[in-house]
Amino acid sequence: MITSKRRGEWLELTPGKKALSGENRNEAAEAWLLQELGMPPKLLHELKHNQGIKIAGDRLRLALFPSVPLGISPRYILLDILYEDDFCLVVHKPAGMPVHPDGNERHDGIITLDHAVAAYYESEGQEIAVRHIHRLDVDTSGPVLYAKNRYAELKLNSMMERKAIDRAYVAIVHGVITQDEEVLQYPIGKDRHHKQRRRVSPTGQHAVTHMKVSERLEEATLVRLKLETGRTHQIRVHLSHIGHPLFGDTMYGGRREGIRRQALHGERLTFQHPFTGELLTIEAPWPEDMTELYEARKKEE
Repeated sequence: MITSKRRGEWLELTPGKKALSGENRNEAAEAWLLQELGMPPKLLHELKHNQGIKIAGDRLRLALFPSVPLGISPRYILLDILYEDDFCLVVHKPAGMPVHPDGNERHDGIITLDHAVAAYYESEGQEIAVRHIHRLDVDTSGPVLYAKNRYAELKLNSMMERKAIDRAYVAIVHGVITQDEEVLQYPIGKDRHHKQRRRVSPTGQHAVTHMKVSERLEEATLVRLKLETGRTHQIRVHLSHIGHPLFGDTMYGGRREGIRRQALHGERLTFQHPFTGELLTIEAPWPEDMTELYEARKKEE
């Protein structure tokens, strides 16, 4: 069994004498890191270049936690931390907050989730670059995953590319959906008449959303959804296309009845821990506006 312990910027591992034996202990250690630990080759190269691998007896030390700049100015706001360890941070993003600056930002006082995470790291004395792994729309609430070091960043980015990070959403849509389940497979492209809006288009990008009806409400339906692809506004576009836009989603045909933003919430995030391999399921409680809309639309018994 491999044991590990953090010591400052170093992670100390005890892979066993056999893993570090042979004529060339450095080569043996590198082979173990790649084959047994599953270290990304790119990171192994970076660590070797920066003298970030040390062998002492039966112990192997890796410089996985160096002090690095935040990369974005800290702006304080109280955060709801759903999960944290030395490798990962999961934060509940409230509706109305962008995940990151849009590139046109100046000193306008806008607080994004990245700004807030930077302030959290700073307040905790953690010298860590702010690295979000995925995004949510500005008006969608739910969990956002951050990598706290280079090792986690490379592993989690690879999981995203392989679609191995499962993101589950809950939404309240207009109208009563009759079918219990449906796979929505409609390509999504840009709308040439509106800069931000997307639309279903034969020439658009492949997009797949798995939808399941959870409860039929009063002239509304509670649905749960999983993304097979991650196109911009994918859930909103797909549900609007089948005639059931989200409550509050005026861009795609919804009405602001009982909620002032799109009724879409990231309910659950499931992924393998980048270092231990443990399957983690992080749940984010419904925000108040979603709960109020649901209660208002529930059918009386």
